[in-house]
Amino acid sequence: MQFTQEHDEIRRTLRAIIDRDINPHVDQWEEDGIFPAHEVFKKLGDAGLLGINKPTGYGGMGLDYSYAMVMAEELGHIHCGSVPMAIGVQTDMATPALARYGSDELRKEFLAPSIAGDYVACLGVSEVGAGSDVASIKTTARKVGGDWVINGGKMWTTNGTQADWMCLLASTGEGPVHKNKSLICLPMKTKGVQVAKQLDKLGMRSSDTAQIFLDEVKVPVRNLIGQEGMGFVYQMQQFQEERLWGAISAVVGMERLIDQTIEYTRERKVFGRPLLDNQVIHFKLAELCTEIELVRSLCYRACEEHLDGADVTMLASMAKLKAGRMVRLVSDGCLQYWGGAGYLWESPTARAFRDSRLASIGGGADEVMLQIISKHMGTLPRLENR
Repeated sequence: MQFTQEHDEIRRTLRAIIDRDINPHVDQWEEDGIFPAHEVFKKLGDAGLLGINKPTGYGGMGLDYSYAMVMAEELGHIHCGSVPMAIGVQTDMATPALARYGSDELRKEFLAPSIAGDYVACLGVSEVGAGSDVASIKTTARKVGGDWVINGGKMWTTNGTQADWMCLLASTGEGPVHKNKSLICLPMKTKGVQVAKQLDKLGMRSSDTAQIFLDEVKVPVRNLIGQEGMGFVYQMQQFQEERLWGAISAVVGMERLIDQTIEYTRERKVFGRPLLDNQVIHFKLAELCTEIELVRSLCYRACEEHLDGADVTMLASMAKLKAGRMVRLVSDGCLQYWGGAGYLWESPTARAFRDSRLASIGGGADEVMLQIISKHMGTLPRLENR
């Protein structure tokens, strides 16, 4: 990757907002179990950071995906996983399909205010019985006159209690499961939308994750994103960027935790010597640092190929798989070297340990990534009626 002055300026602009408006409040937000999404997103929107690779006609910068990847990487400087994840939903998970395929009217209504930071978006894909298996969703949308009438529910919905609208995946027909789904823009204040509860999670404490019920919810037919029946395809495209975002956004946080661990073990004396002087520790940290750099390089390669128009499903899946496993190894390994101090709830290692576990589950579990990679390798068994 060759970075320009414009890439560096995005890093500087975002880092200033993180240092001034986010990190000083993270500990309190984690304790509260929620962060003020509208307030934070508005600051990012005013700086132009919520539409880096979105069309200029709707308030975006119109830059290529490498600039969005730089932003995702820089978000790793935030001292928790919750806020970066929420921002990633806004920029790389709930809005890409709308930006690519939405009508001009729909993009003015939902995309423009999301880029400006006036709207908070959420993604309605996962359900109680359908997480990584997107084809198994049960939420339906049927046409009645000029409306979609939606019934079902969504689970694990990041930003769910604060969102103004949802990019909803629903079954809109009776055909094959990969061809009967559509994406629909759903205003969250619509009658019949019920935020059932905010979920109490192991980690990502300041991210509001909701269970949502949908009972005879009516939205105009014009709220359809792109073509009817193409929702599964559009969502798979969104997953490419979501998984790359998830992989690259983990890199800086891992590096920061290693730096903190080096500092701690250098100061911590055991049997009269700095803990860091033990070869097993400084060798292990060197190995982890090397592995992290490999994740970064894989993400950069995938980004370059994505810019060239290649299908990077396999590379994005590899990056997501490797990053998810690495962040768990790094957080667990560093916590071990902090000892009892690392086990305290408020320590950076404990927070990283809690937050990191989601990386191998959300956005497609490790097993799904392995299945995708195997399919592209040609080793996945071909089963009858699959």
